[in-house]
This record gives sequence, structure tokens and C-alpha cells, in this order.
Amino acid sequence: MKRGTTILGLILAVALVSFSCKDKASSKIVAENVESATDRDVAQKNLPVMSFQKSEHDFGTIAQGTPQETRFTFTNTGNAPLIITDAKSSCGCTVPEYPKNTPIAPGETGDLLVKFNGSGQNQVTKTITVTANTEKGSEILRIKAFVNPKDAAQVAGPVKTN
Repeated sequence: MKRGTTILGLILAVALVSFSCKDKASSKIVAENVESATDRDVAQKNLPVMSFQKSEHDFGTIAQGTPQETRFTFTNTGNAPLIITDAKSSCGCTVPEYPKNTPIAPGETGDLLVKFNGSGQNQVTKTITVTANTEKGSEILRIKAFVNPKDAAQVAGPVKTN
């Protein structure tokens, strides 16, 4: 009896599935939704592209504690407005200034000013991470310099003689 009930249940389940699938899926598609999805997909392909003239700047040899600054010029080579939401450096000695949340139209250029306070010794490399609404989501810029330490005599102060 149990076996017969199991087989009967299985037959009913198969019949239910086959009758419920008799409606064609294509008849359930709403043309308006397809159009909306197509427009959405096309809009998502319209992205800004942040193209920098340079992605690295070398200050050369500088004296320790000597402030430096450089500009990274970029162009929006994409086909949608570019918006920079953040720019952070790898340490507090480097400060980026940028057009925060200001739309930059396709074809327009902008500047990102980077100030470095000249701290450190010997070869120094710092990175700036620029966060924007591009496909990659962020860009990395670098500054570097060879920082000559201050003279030992200047650090120690004047030498006293008797």
C-alpha cells in the first residue's frame, strides 16, 4: 500500500509540473519592460574615463622639509560626466586637492593638485588613490623624490667653543 501511494504521488507531481508549464514563457514578457531594460543597459555602458597626462611625478633631489607640489591634469575621455568622490594619499605628508563631487563633462579637463611636505629621507615614493565613478572605480598616482637629510650640524645646532 505504501508503495502504491508513493507511485501515485510521483505520478501526480509529474502531471502537475507538466500542466503548469504549458504556458509559453514568451507570452509572459511585457514589451515595456524589455524596452526599459535595453535603455538601462545602454546607459550603463556610458561611463566616464579618467585619462591623466601623467600618472607619476618625480620631484628629483630635494632638501628635507622643503615643500613641493605638482598638478596631475586629466581629461574625461568617456561619454558620461566624471565625478571624483575622494582622493587619499598613502601618508599625511602628501595632501591631494581635487574637484570633489563636481561633474566634469566628457571632453573637459580638470586638475588634481598634490602637495608634499618634503619629509622623509633618501628615496621616497607616495601614492594617491583617486576614487571616481569610472569603470575601474579608482586611479593610482605616484610622486617620488630623493630627500637629502638636513646637515648634521644644522640638526645639532651651533658648536660652542671656549
